[in-house]
Amino acid sequence: MRITITGATGVIGGQMTAALRERGDEVTVLTRDPTKVRDLEAHAWDPEAGPAPAEALEGRDAVIHLAGEKIDQRWSDDAKRRIRTSRELGTRNLVAGLRAADPRPGVLVSASAVGWYGPRGDERVDEDTPAAGDFLAEVCAVWEREAVAAEALGVRVVRVRTGVVLDKDGGALAKMLPFFRLGVGGPVAGGGQWMPWIHRDDLVALYLRALDDAAWTGAVNGTAPEPVTNKDFARALGRALHRPAFAPVPGFAVRVLYGEMADIVVNGQRAVPKRTQALGFSFRHPQLDEALRDALAG
Repeated sequence: MRITITGATGVIGGQMTAALRERGDEVTVLTRDPTKVRDLEAHAWDPEAGPAPAEALEGRDAVIHLAGEKIDQRWSDDAKRRIRTSRELGTRNLVAGLRAADPRPGVLVSASAVGWYGPRGDERVDEDTPAAGDFLAEVCAVWEREAVAAEALGVRVVRVRTGVVLDKDGGALAKMLPFFRLGVGGPVAGGGQWMPWIHRDDLVALYLRALDDAAWTGAVNGTAPEPVTNKDFARALGRALHRPAFAPVPGFAVRVLYGEMADIVVNGQRAVPKRTQALGFSFRHPQLDEALRDALAG
């Protein structure tokens, strides 16, 4: 296949690009700075400045859309504006590029997040659960709305609502590791909140399946079959590192450090991949202990 990808310079984007090339796909990258991309066709694009260049999309089979302002930062008013605009306007401009492309790709696999569901306590949520009303849920809702607009162009659209990705080189796990390796890691804000997680390799495989299988449309949860509580996750990470994991982190301390963004940490979603599994996806790393050992060894 011929694939165009946005967000290829990120940790997950880099893994996705490597997996595509390994299976023989031809990869084109849309990026603000093409000089950062080696050995691949790259086109300059600022997602907020205008439509994606049609020449980077014409004749391609599919598009993977991962680009967006990072979530894991203190949420000032300006940061919240960038987080929302990068996804809403960026995705709208990508679809505008698809509209101008001839022939256009037949598939768009667009990132989203389990933040769609908001804080729901112990309630099990799946792809049929409506969006909540907090900031991150609203971001996910407009993000997905702009992606769905591509369906009017005859494009098959898949929206991947991702949980905490187990990758020692980036994301939440990478931020936890220094503390847990020192033996000062532990549950946050009581540890009762749910953490929907997924091994990096399973997430990449899920995207590839979404590209290849015409039955995949709409929203799918990019989360392992069984979410765990924050307390259980901390214990599992401690076991994987052979370190104690009992040092509690009070919720107020997280809020002092991260402000409103702490909501992601102190609240959670018991998100399950009901539709993902109904579509026949099989997880290579469904159990947390094994998944953590593999992620830390990789």
